[in-house]
Amino acid sequence: MAVRLYDTASRTLVELPPPPAPVGMYVCGPTVYQRAHIGNARPFVVFAWLRNWLRERGYDVTYVHNITDVNDKIYEAAPGHSAERAREATQWYLEDTAAFGLEMPDEQPLATETIPEIIALVEELVASGHAYQAGEDVYFRVTSFPSYGALSGHRPDQVEEQEPSPLKEDPRDFALWKATKEGEDTWWESPWGRGRPGWHIECSAMAEKTLGAEFLIHGGGLDLVFPHHENERAQSQAVGRPFARIWMHNGMLRFTGEKMSKSVGNVATIQQVIGEWGRETALLFLLTGHWRKPIDFSEETMTQARAQVEGLRNALRGETRASGDWETFAASLDDDFNTPAALATLHEWARDGALDELRRGLTLFGLGSLAEREEAPAELVALAERRQQARADRDFAEADRLRDAIAEAGWEVRDVPGGFELVPLR
Repeated sequence: MAVRLYDTASRTLVELPPPPAPVGMYVCGPTVYQRAHIGNARPFVVFAWLRNWLRERGYDVTYVHNITDVNDKIYEAAPGHSAERAREATQWYLEDTAAFGLEMPDEQPLATETIPEIIALVEELVASGHAYQAGEDVYFRVTSFPSYGALSGHRPDQVEEQEPSPLKEDPRDFALWKATKEGEDTWWESPWGRGRPGWHIECSAMAEKTLGAEFLIHGGGLDLVFPHHENERAQSQAVGRPFARIWMHNGMLRFTGEKMSKSVGNVATIQQVIGEWGRETALLFLLTGHWRKPIDFSEETMTQARAQVEGLRNALRGETRASGDWETFAASLDDDFNTPAALATLHEWARDGALDELRRGLTLFGLGSLAEREEAPAELVALAERRQQARADRDFAEADRLRDAIAEAGWEVRDVPGGFELVPLR
């Protein structure tokens, strides 16, 4: 079965060329000005998984996940020291995403390291008449690109003003280069004066620098379809770059429940989620939602994900009793990368004892560690042995106290024939 993925531009499933065709995949990363929340993790994780699956299917994949480290949000978050904040927040993001235990993207370009390419692309747009200088700013001329709006479904005459300025020819035009404003500490010299790039041109330049003028997949959150990706497409194709063939937009993560409501500022960071629930529970939670549908993040959904993790871990402690149908699993992922259907097959293998296939499938999603047996610290083994003796002495109050002490240390003691087993709580 051929791999098919949903394309936002055509609103259809698009069949990929047969392997070993090269797959360039550019995915928009975060603007770095604070600790990334768990919603920022969804595109990082989903496209890392897709990279793994396409490689499993024989494709030659290059996964690029950029970092926007010069942007209005950074200036606003750290007036006078935006460069320092961007460096700090970039490191936070790299540390937090590495904690998922997935293979990192092949390239993670920074906007600040792509300035020469950005300036050259803006110069090309100006020379071709698709952009114009207004004061020391440069704007893209939307009327020069007839198919503007085709990606997002916006008609050109319905597009509202994105960046108000009395200097623009048309309210719909968007900035490619912005003159330095008072208090902004990060800037570069350019043919139009001292300034810095607009948001959209950064990604066009980073994508072309890393993947070339044409590549297969451009990904990112659904909130980026307009204006970000619409503008990327316009400014790149206006000067002859074919750019992306397939546009993939993951659904948004919805913070639900009293403890995790975005409206009251209780948005959990990646760091907090992995610290509280463990990376395996966080990954399995993201598996439960189809990549282009919304997914609800709450105490309840995370508790359910933790229970699924433990169920899979327990199954892997058993013995192999059957063989699983790998092609059923593969068909789910080939058909628009349906991870909930693939997860259902993983649970079926767990019930049936098809452990070889279960390990292979879990490894694709960074969950191969569920098959590893972690050794408990010696002091907890000693507590478990004391608890076992207390039970033998029928001192059940002491046995319960020791069980609770073990649980507080992050482990569960389970009674098994002939003794006990210590299992990490994650």
